Amino acid sequence: MIRWGLIGAGDVVRKRVAAALRDAPGSTLTAVSRARVDLAESFAKAFGAERWHARWEDLARDSGIDAVYVATPVHLHASQAIAAAEAGKHVLCEKPMAMDVAECERMIAASRANSVRLGVAYYRHFYPVVARVRALLATGEVGNPVLAQIDAFERFNPQPHEERHWFVRPSEAGGGPMFDFGCHRLELLLSLFGPVSKTVGLTANVIFDREVEDTAVAALTFASGPCATVTVTHAAIEPRDTLRVFGTKGSIHVAVLNAGEMVITRDGEERRELHPPAPNLHQPLVEDFATPCGQSVSRPSTARPAGQSPRSKRGFTGGPLRPPSSQQPSLALFSMLAGPHPRSLSRGDFAPRSGRRRFSTGRRPRAR
Repeated sequence: MIRWGLIGAGDVVRKRVAAALRDAPGSTLTAVSRARVDLAESFAKAFGAERWHARWEDLARDSGIDAVYVATPVHLHASQAIAAAEAGKHVLCEKPMAMDVAECERMIAASRANSVRLGVAYYRHFYPVVARVRALLATGEVGNPVLAQIDAFERFNPQPHEERHWFVRPSEAGGGPMFDFGCHRLELLLSLFGPVSKTVGLTANVIFDREVEDTAVAALTFASGPCATVTVTHAAIEPRDTLRVFGTKGSIHVAVLNAGEMVITRDGEERRELHPPAPNLHQPLVEDFATPCGQSVSRPSTARPAGQSPRSKRGFTGGPLRPPSSQQPSLALFSMLAGPHPRSLSRGDFAPRSGRRRFSTGRRPRAR
C-alpha cells in the first residue's frame, strides 16, 4: 500500500487528483499540505486523509508517507520534488515538469541519487483512445504516418484578482497555453512517434495584452519520419481538443480526446470506434505509477533507481539541450524536445532510450 502525501489543493486536485490517490488500488491518501492550516484540515477530512500540514517541507519529511504528489504552481515544482526525493519519497509531479531544462535535470538527478521514482502527470498517456491510435499505427492500418495535427483551444484570461491568475504570470507558470496544456499534446505525439529531430515554434498575443502568449504553434519533425503541428490558444471562443493522423493508406480522426470517439478512414470508407477514458482521468496514471513504488516499499532490497523499472515504456521525451536565454519560455519548451540525448518519461519514471523507431515504406513498424 502506497501512502500518499499531497502538496497543493487547486481545482484539478479537488476534482480528480485527491480522489485518485485515495481510490486507486494499492494507494491511500494519508497527508495533505496547504499554506492555510484550516483549509488543509478541511480538505484532508473531506478526502479521508489522516494528517495535514501547513508547511510542505513538513509533509516531505513525514515518515508516514511513501510518495508525494506535487500539485503547486510550476515555479515550486523543482524545489518541492527535490526535497521529497531527498527525504526518500517517490514523486509524481504535475505538468509541466518545471520552469526550465536545468530544473528538470536537477529533479532527475535527485530521484536517481535517492533511488526513488519520478513521474510527470501526463494522464492522457493512458487514454484508451490513445492506446488505440498506437495500435493502429503499429499494425500499419493507415499506412506510414505522414502528418499529425493537434488543436487545443480553451478560452482563458484570468484577471489579477482571480485565484488562477498565476497561470498567466511567467514567473510562476513558466509560459502560456503551450506550457500549461500544450505539453500534454506534445507528450502524446512523442509517445506515438518517438524522438523529435527538428522543431519550429511561434508565439503571439493575438487578443490578450499580457506577459505570456495567448496563442502558440509548434511544428515538429520526428526522427521516425512524420511531421506534426500542435496549435494551442487561450484566445479563440470555440473549444477544441482534436487529434488527426494522416497516413499513406488512411487517416485517424479524434474529435475530442477527452471523449474517446474516433473515426478511421481507409479506401474511401469510414469506421467509428468509441474508447472512453476512465471516469477519473487521473486514476490510471496513479495506478500505473504506484504499482512499482509499492513493490519497492514492500521489498526494499529490490528497489531500483528511477529509470531502471523493467516496466518502463515510451512517453514524454526531453533532452539536455539548453536553448538560448533570449527565447520565450514556450519556444524553449519546443527546443527542449529536440535535445540530442532524449529521455523517456513513461509509467512515471525516467529511462535511457535505446535505438530509434523509423516508419519505412518497405515494412510496417513493430509494435512497442
